[in-house]
This record gives sequence, C-alpha cells and structure tokens, in this order.
Amino acid sequence: MTTTLPERKAAARTASGPVLEASGVTLRFGGLVSLSGVDLTVCRGEIHAVIGPNGAGKTSLFNSLTGAYTPQEGRVLLRADDGTQHSLLGRKPHHINRLGVARTFQNIRLFAALTALENVKVAAESSSRSGPLGIMLGLPRAKAEERAAEERAQRLLALLGLDGRADETAGSLSYGDQRRLEIARALATGPRLLLLDEPAAGTNPTEKRDLAALIRRINGELGISVLLIEHDMPLVTSVADRVTVLNFGKVIASGSPSAVQRDPAVVEAYLGASDTNSSQGETR
Repeated sequence: MTTTLPERKAAARTASGPVLEASGVTLRFGGLVSLSGVDLTVCRGEIHAVIGPNGAGKTSLFNSLTGAYTPQEGRVLLRADDGTQHSLLGRKPHHINRLGVARTFQNIRLFAALTALENVKVAAESSSRSGPLGIMLGLPRAKAEERAAEERAQRLLALLGLDGRADETAGSLSYGDQRRLEIARALATGPRLLLLDEPAAGTNPTEKRDLAALIRRINGELGISVLLIEHDMPLVTSVADRVTVLNFGKVIASGSPSAVQRDPAVVEAYLGASDTNSSQGETR
C-alpha cells in the first residue's frame, strides 16, 4: 500500500521521539475529578491538538503541564534533544518555562500599557543572566543582552506580522493582533514546545486562516512542537498531525484528525452524551 505524504510526515515525527510524555495524570479539586488518568504524548516536531466539549478538562490539562496546577497522580516528562528528561510535576511555572515550555492563555494576558515591542522584549529578557546590579550599572554584558533581546523581539514581531505596530501599546491593538502578540511573547522565551490555549477564540474567518498559516510556520520554520487547544474544527484539521479528545476529564480518542472525527465516542461526546455521562461533573 502506498504511503501518503501526510502519513510519511507523521511517521517521521513519531520516529523522532517524544518531546512531552504525560501518563496517568489525575487532578482533583476536593471531590471533583477534573482529569482522570490522562495519557498524552507530543512527538518532537509535530502539531498536536487537544479537543473536547466545554468542561472536558482541556485547560486543566494545560495548567497541569505548565505548573499552574499540581496533579495528585501521574507524571509529566519533558525530553530534551540530547535525551535528558525533566519531570515537570511540582515545578513552578517559571521553572517549566526555562526548561523550554511556553504557553498562551484563553484570556489574553498582555501588559496593556506597554508597547508591542516592550511586551515581547520583557519575555526575551527573561533568560538574561545579568542581575539587577549589572543592569543598573550598565555593564557590557547587560547591555549586550538587552540588545540581543530587542533584536529577537523585532524579529518575532516581523514573523507575526506586527513589525509595523511595534511602538503601539498592546491595549490599543485589535483583538486579533493582541492574540498574535501573545504568541510572539511566548516565542520570545525560546521554547521547544509551545502550548496554545484557544488561539482562534474571538477571531474572524480571515484571522483564523492567517493563524493556521502562522502555526504551520512556527512549527516548520522555527522547529517548535505545538500543543493546541481549539474548538474550531476546520482549523484543527488543517494544522494538526494528531488529535487527542477529552471528555469528562478522560481521553476518549487519539489519532489522526480524520480518524478521530469518525470515532463513535467522539461523535457521541459532541452530539450528546448518555444520561450516565451527563450526570458526571467536570471543570474546564
């Protein structure tokens, strides 16, 4: 049987090994189970989407992977290119970011009073090795790091199509531009895995098409693996190599976009669950 180009591409990425492995992740809030034994593997170089109905546990999963929440059970491993691995559970969000994981948020979190350039530059400077004293004294190393951060910020704004708005305050930008600016800020930290939490929320059809192209560029040109939460299925099917489906905090399907769309459990989750399932509680 002939192997198609998308299949060869997915096989090559799987063969390159995982960048993130989550297994048995269980998160409880009192008596409420938000995630129950969730397994998720993101392969190096792939775009992986997480979908599911409202309240399925998608954002809870992102928060568990990035240190905002600490699951009571399971493990989350981040694998570096040299084969070393780091356990992410129990680490603070800024530690996880320094290990190479960046994220955006469902609700945009920009510094509204700062310019677009300043927003990205702040993130680019997060890995600076110069302490406050070196910055205050204007030492050569501190100055060099500041120049490098500004150059990186300018390049990312250009990549995101925002170079013409570098000096505008973030709060004055359109909603779509604010979404792109938040992605630029996340990229400025130098991640190898980028988590996007509903990046198409509130955008118009043209902005969605531009976003799909941007995600593919980030993945292809920058070589960054992408984990994506999204409700817009045309966007998901146009960019994702693999899809994992959550419902009531559990994984109910995982595979290619076309296979997942045909899965009876996925169809049931989106079109109406059974009385037994609908009586269960779950958070976002």
